[in-house]
Amino acid sequence: ADVKENWDKHCAKCHAADGTGKTKMGEKAGVKDYTSADVQGKMKDDEMFKATKEGVKEGDKTKMKAFGDVLSDDEIKALVKHIRSFKK
Repeated sequence: ADVKENWDKHCAKCHAADGTGKTKMGEKAGVKDYTSADVQGKMKDDEMFKATKEGVKEGDKTKMKAFGDVLSDDEIKALVKHIRSFKK
């Protein structure tokens, strides 16, 4: 699948189509606004890759599920680049 299709299918319900995180699920989970230059500046590509592949846990609570079983490494790398494109 192409990056836009993967974003819409796997990411947009929490992170929003435009990366702002302004969705019911995103606001509940406290996701970051990827259009913010400040947020983008603090994020490292390898950390985003790892979070997408392995998921994000806080203690025993899953904040983001892992996508390593449904997305290839190349697809995850493409999503990281896609996230970078949201920066304003």
